[in-house]
Amino acid sequence: MQKKIKIVILIIVAIFGFCLVRDFLVKSLIGSVASNVTGAPTHVGGLSLSIIKQSVRISGFKMYNPRGFSRDILVDIPNIGVTCNMGALLKGRIHLKQLDIDLKELGLTKNKEGKLNVDSLKIIEDQKNKKKNDGQKPAKEMAIQIDVVNLHMGRVVNKDYSVKEFPVIKVYDINLKKTYKNITSVQQLAVLIMAEPLKAAGIQGAGIYGVMMFTSVAVLPVAAVFTFAGKDYAEADFDASWDLAYDTGLKQLRKAGKIKTQNKQNGVIDANVNGAGVTLKLKKVTNNKTHIVVSARKFGLPQPEISAGVLYRISDELK
Repeated sequence: MQKKIKIVILIIVAIFGFCLVRDFLVKSLIGSVASNVTGAPTHVGGLSLSIIKQSVRISGFKMYNPRGFSRDILVDIPNIGVTCNMGALLKGRIHLKQLDIDLKELGLTKNKEGKLNVDSLKIIEDQKNKKKNDGQKPAKEMAIQIDVVNLHMGRVVNKDYSVKEFPVIKVYDINLKKTYKNITSVQQLAVLIMAEPLKAAGIQGAGIYGVMMFTSVAVLPVAAVFTFAGKDYAEADFDASWDLAYDTGLKQLRKAGKIKTQNKQNGVIDANVNGAGVTLKLKKVTNNKTHIVVSARKFGLPQPEISAGVLYRISDELK
């Protein structure tokens, strides 16, 4: 009896160990493929694979800026859900029936030389080389087919280090969902994830758009919903005292622009940031919690990306 129990325990341990090794190998493979395609450091937080359900759940996917840029996040995807066709692997191809991507943040960075991080990725260089070597037989890649991609785009954080000592930061809260179909390469998927949020934010001049033209995908009709449409403000609660929140707000506004007036007693600071009039207001929630509202207008028009940019600076220091 005891021998049978030991055998059962050994089998359970063996299965558990196999699952751990399997998930670790798949997680490492995903990170390696992403880094190889983009040329940017990639980290995968967690992964769970169900052979019975033919599904994969990935958490904590983060890609960082390529060489030559600050160590900021390029892509932050907390959750990825995949429905697979495992049988396709036996035929030497990857077939994903559905891919759900929750893109929390895309970080657009311009370095001191005026170059964009998305234009310095390996995908861009490969496309340039492809044009130069047109006619040559390309390296064989494993076939991939993704039937449907559901992409939820959160926000774009735009940092410009080319203008002055402290970067100009603008945050575009997109909160937009789009559905795409018939993705046939990893490169196509990578360009889609990076270029679509930039398009939605109205950011122009990125070279990655040119690559996107060569890797076009079909877009299913959806309704665009923007969080900050028509608003001139951004707001958030912080686990910080009134004094700390006020001092941090004042410090970050000085970095971002020029202080016009300040009143600590009333919790109001007026400043000029990127040509816009910015007002920061504090409201005490508790002794250790403060609510901050940042509004911005330029020529009478709301500038939510500037408001959110200032709040991003404050959040980055108080977190």
